[in-house]
Amino acid sequence: MKNIFSRRVFLQSSAISAFLMGLKINSVAASNLEMETKLTFLFQGDSITDGNRGRNTDPNHIMGHGYAYGVASRIGADFPEAGFTFYNRGISGNRIPDLQKRWKEETLDLKPDVLSLLIGINDVNALIRKPEEAPNLEQFEIGYRDLLDQCKQNNPDILFVLGIPFVYAIKGRKDNWDIWQKETNTRAEVVKKLAKEYDAVLIDYPSMFEKAFKNAPDEYWVWDGIHPTVFGHELMAREWIKAVSKRLKFLKKYKY
Repeated sequence: MKNIFSRRVFLQSSAISAFLMGLKINSVAASNLEMETKLTFLFQGDSITDGNRGRNTDPNHIMGHGYAYGVASRIGADFPEAGFTFYNRGISGNRIPDLQKRWKEETLDLKPDVLSLLIGINDVNALIRKPEEAPNLEQFEIGYRDLLDQCKQNNPDILFVLGIPFVYAIKGRKDNWDIWQKETNTRAEVVKKLAKEYDAVLIDYPSMFEKAFKNAPDEYWVWDGIHPTVFGHELMAREWIKAVSKRLKFLKKYKY
């Protein structure tokens, strides 16, 4: 990310020098060395990310009302001095081919340091509704990889946060359930594979929801099998912060 790692090396070297000179480094100041600043966070994907966000610059609605809002509102409020920027560019109904068409203007041009991407369930939906027109699994992986490659070319230090797609046999999703489950799982495996290849943070939303289902009915968390409720989005925001805190150390402030 923008000078993050070079800055850390400098600060670590300074700390060592200070120690050798007999200077005592305050523990609070030392913890501040983990604080990245001026990062741009971008959330991309489909309706789950979209969250009915505003399409203008009105700061009251710009992040939508889903997990992206939950993440941004928390981090922005708790670290106002860091100068972070947050964008939500999720669009309801989007698939991998849709993201490819708008990737330059709505991803690359925004120059994200942290790209959070949750996509795949509409690719499965297209396969069920119009299989003759839907990209197959191989095309899904090729397209997904293309998106990540473009970002890497634009910013070699970018941190990817890749969400595993999910679906549950609730309401309309009970029809063709075998297909829904199989095709979503195969795309989940692609996301896991790419997360390893691109050194990304992987967000295991399916496992998170499975644990939540033990405490309340499925519909309490994901009302139609795909779209989370308010409570489901809150779980997603917590899971996002917990997972990303392994790479952005200042997020360890949160105890999820």
